[in-house]
Amino acid sequence: MKAYKILYTFLFLVVTMGCEKELEISPTDNLQGEVAFESEANIASILVGTYDEAGQAASLGGSLQMFVDLIGATNEVNWNGSFLAPRQAFTKEILIDNGFVEGIWRNLYEVINQSNLVIDNLNIVTSSEDEKNRIEGEARFLRSLSYFDLIRNFAVPYQNGQTNSQRGVPLRTEGIVDYSVNIAIAPSSAEEVYDLIISDAMRAYDILPDSNSFFADKYAAQALLARVYFQQGNYAAARDAANDVLRNSGHQLASTYAGAFNNDSDSVEDIFSFQVTSQTGTNQLVIFYASEDDGGRGGDITITDEYLNLFDDANDVRGSFVYINPVNGRQLTQKYRNQFANITVFRIAEMHLIRLESNFREGTSLGQDPLAEINALRARSNAVPLVGPLTSDLIFRERQLELAFEGFILNDVKRTQGMVGTIPFDDESIILPIPQAERDTNPLINQ
Repeated sequence: MKAYKILYTFLFLVVTMGCEKELEISPTDNLQGEVAFESEANIASILVGTYDEAGQAASLGGSLQMFVDLIGATNEVNWNGSFLAPRQAFTKEILIDNGFVEGIWRNLYEVINQSNLVIDNLNIVTSSEDEKNRIEGEARFLRSLSYFDLIRNFAVPYQNGQTNSQRGVPLRTEGIVDYSVNIAIAPSSAEEVYDLIISDAMRAYDILPDSNSFFADKYAAQALLARVYFQQGNYAAARDAANDVLRNSGHQLASTYAGAFNNDSDSVEDIFSFQVTSQTGTNQLVIFYASEDDGGRGGDITITDEYLNLFDDANDVRGSFVYINPVNGRQLTQKYRNQFANITVFRIAEMHLIRLESNFREGTSLGQDPLAEINALRARSNAVPLVGPLTSDLIFRERQLELAFEGFILNDVKRTQGMVGTIPFDDESIILPIPQAERDTNPLINQ
């Protein structure tokens, strides 16, 4: 499938990224604004470019996952790198001019703008209703995914059963081509942002095909809905969405734990991944987690014995899924050893964890009994089964054992209203600050 990846440098940078002043210079291989929306082929090309933007190193290409894991870490990892911005995340002292934070914010809004431009121009897609639905569904999936990562990282955590009127993020639902006009916009409430996220993902689920090569299909949208509902504490809806993915997507656990990682092409476990090749894309997780021989910086992030001590069974392969960098002796995770591996966004193990915890909290057994399901997941890693009874703490720990270093821990703490060390889940030090660059150009948004 890698052979079919598209080179898309010609597409639309002038049209969709004009907020960066440097882009006022128009490369000769870019489409001009007046041409970009004149044909169905161009709209489809803009969509492909939107995937490229979404998978950029600045956000979902690895920086976002790595950054929020450093914020959520207590003693599971150490930061050894020379970059100041990630160190601020590790020490929970993030400044408003943090370059990584600005990159995450800017990149996600670029994805949103490009998605908006596709949605705004769907009338140009006339070849077939299926093709129009596919293009719209993928654009809505990418917009929903981007807004979800903005709202859960840049705003006070959502709390189920309350009126979530707290400041969210600006909702832009129309594409911007002309950045010379005033584009300042006040942020919407957290509830309004979540409403759009869910609406987009539900629409994507309804109109996307069951399978769609390595692009988003309906089950990628359903996996996103499961994650969103789960973060909201809407466990019944999260359970149902995860169950749909598990029963109907055709994806299943890889036969081994190692088989879920370092894959050049999507594995049977991958529901949706951003594609990386030696010609296109960068796996930022490899850069910060891997040894020099594996394409990294030698181990800016190292795995501590305190994390490995969380494992309750010496035979659990997840507890020994580390290696020692021969250059500097640092202990590194084996999850990121392939420089050109795809960047997995949703994998089936997460859906099992969502379904079993949601069943546990709802007192149900949809699809599988929670204890049986957690033990089936543990069996893949040769871990002894739990004998029960299950508790919230046991389930939280199992998520740490299975999903560590994949960008989950911080938002699991927020969802369960826990603590990062001694820091409460809603403390401003573990919420990403609105970048100063955004506040300089948008006076309607507060910190």
